[in-house]
Amino acid sequence: MTEPSNTSRRAAVVLNPIKPTTVDIRDLVSKISADEGWDEPLWLETTKEDPGHGMAQQALDDAVDLVIAAGGDGTVRCVAEELAGTDTPLGLLPLGTGNLLARNLDLDVDDPEGSIRVALTGTERRLDVVHVTVDRAMEAHVFLVMAGLGFDAAMMGDTRDDLKDKVGWLAYVDAGIRNLPGKPQRTKITIDGGKPIGRRLRSVMGGNCGKIMGGLEIFPGAKIDDGLLEIMTVAPHGTFGWLGVVAGLLRRGKGKDPSIEYFQCKSAVIETQEPQDIEIDGDYLGKGTHIAMRVEPNSLRVRMPYGKKDPAILTSPEP
Repeated sequence: MTEPSNTSRRAAVVLNPIKPTTVDIRDLVSKISADEGWDEPLWLETTKEDPGHGMAQQALDDAVDLVIAAGGDGTVRCVAEELAGTDTPLGLLPLGTGNLLARNLDLDVDDPEGSIRVALTGTERRLDVVHVTVDRAMEAHVFLVMAGLGFDAAMMGDTRDDLKDKVGWLAYVDAGIRNLPGKPQRTKITIDGGKPIGRRLRSVMGGNCGKIMGGLEIFPGAKIDDGLLEIMTVAPHGTFGWLGVVAGLLRRGKGKDPSIEYFQCKSAVIETQEPQDIEIDGDYLGKGTHIAMRVEPNSLRVRMPYGKKDPAILTSPEP
């Protein structure tokens, strides 16, 4: 147990109440907060109408010392969107199916007690966020892990929630198989304001870090604090073209097979002739023909496991 402190500290917990758990989250967080010398948390539950934005803003208005996002990738993204650019750090309590940011920060997604202690006492780092604008909208979103246009977004939009509750990430495999058929679309990609690159693609993805389920890295060597955005294009050719895509992923981007191409930049604009499905950090946004991405370096404070300084994850020293 941590020695009592004269300084009062309070965390807010933005909780997605529909996420199934095997423990009583409220009791566990309250107990560990007391153990570590923190006050009783401020509890803020997300709703169908507001998946976390208003709750995170309320936490900021109440001047808490930490905001813990207790939910899946969508909850984390909404909370981070409000915390980015502030001095209030984000803690993670993974309760979702993918939990991709938590995996990239080397959190044990099956250890809620450990995640809570990391949120309260772990190493604090500044991470990049990526701002995303769809169809030239005035309002931008942010993502922390990845965003996509085309096949991957269609897969996210077609994943069955009831199946996720039963079989976890295998529900994405089911949706992926159902969305494999399809035609490549004429696509233009503009990297850092340069000359547009023309391709016929099934998918374009932007990445801030690289790991997904099973430890697979779809953006090899991506670092979440290097101020750079990774772009991956997917262009399967012929009946067995998806085998080339899988091989390209397993080769970690090495090779000359055009099924997979990688670009590195600070900003990118992707345009298609016909509306395509769009997702950010697993949240399906609908269809669009224009998506712009821009990195905002070191704009989000995040708590991660103490002592974790894997160079494949982070490049900068502690602030």
